[in-house]
Amino acid sequence: MNEKTATAVVIGAGIVGASVAYHLAARGCSDIIILEKAKTGVTGSTARSAAGVRHQFASEVNVRLSIYSIERLKHFTEEVGGHADLKQVGYLLLVNDAETWAAYERNAALQRSLGVRTQTLAPEQVLDIIPRTRVDDLIGATFCPDDGYCDPYGIATGYLARTRELGARLKRSTPAVAIHRSGERVTAVETPNGLINCEWVINAAGPWAGQVGALADLDIPVNPYRRCVYMTEPFALIPTDIPLTIDVGSGFYMRKEKHRVLFGLSNENEPPGENLSVDWEWLHIVIETGVVRFPVLEQAGLAHKNCWAGLYEITPDYMPILGRHPELPNYLDASGFSGHGVMHAPATGMLIAEEILDGQAHTINIDELRVTRFRDQTLKPEANVF
Repeated sequence: MNEKTATAVVIGAGIVGASVAYHLAARGCSDIIILEKAKTGVTGSTARSAAGVRHQFASEVNVRLSIYSIERLKHFTEEVGGHADLKQVGYLLLVNDAETWAAYERNAALQRSLGVRTQTLAPEQVLDIIPRTRVDDLIGATFCPDDGYCDPYGIATGYLARTRELGARLKRSTPAVAIHRSGERVTAVETPNGLINCEWVINAAGPWAGQVGALADLDIPVNPYRRCVYMTEPFALIPTDIPLTIDVGSGFYMRKEKHRVLFGLSNENEPPGENLSVDWEWLHIVIETGVVRFPVLEQAGLAHKNCWAGLYEITPDYMPILGRHPELPNYLDASGFSGHGVMHAPATGMLIAEEILDGQAHTINIDELRVTRFRDQTLKPEANVF
């Protein structure tokens, strides 16, 4: 194949870009070049994720994205290759506010109406799942046994390996430095190695999607925000099989990673940026918050060398931006997942392939996720964001 031309150029070789490329190639559109600015594959946000996957969202479209995606992750090895290593230990969401609880009961009803097995629990039932939890101020909890966590690296590398077997080309250390357009069409993507003429370009650049959109003179409202993930030393006082658990009132979350406890809390006051160093000062707030709900954590030791930081790609309404851009119909967005890119990557790849090959996504209606919503000023933010 000509290295200077491609039917489609996918910018970003993380889990979303890899899924888009795979779904195109699996449907016969294998003349693809995937551009990755890093020297090695799958080292950005995908590799730095906390890896949670859940059905428990407040918006129907996000629930549908999860239903499709998690089902595909269950069968990833036989369908694609590689290893999703899906652990369906569940998500447990703890609620201590009456107004929030009313919303979570509505969310659970929505999820059940779509076939999701979400349960509502009384506070004392939480102790059957995680002993020693403080429950005296809880109003209730929701639990879905089909939620859990996965291996984002295994998924992304599985997609990339199969896509390359189907004929796609992966260019590492090759950032997009310009997107050339003629009128309302993209004509080429420029890299340090020259132009790649193409019929389609897909922006799957994750936290850098706003910067990539600007290369085509498009305003894509995606910004990077640091999120730190901390890890304890092996700690047996938290059971190994606990769900991924979130104290909704504070935002503190934890799950087991083998014998250790993985935990974190978003610093909502931190401005956007690309800092990937671990915030050790914020750790004190995280621990103080966590031990209020889970006092036993005070006895855990911290594994400093196992902690890390990654970037969320956040939009103003915490919803992804998917599909063709009205100003540039052969440019497509697949970004802005606001922490949900890993769990929604399979559905995203399928839908973007439909947008290109069928003229419009149809398996799931993505009209409310198109970039045009930011012009209408009718945003409906996703409420279940952690």
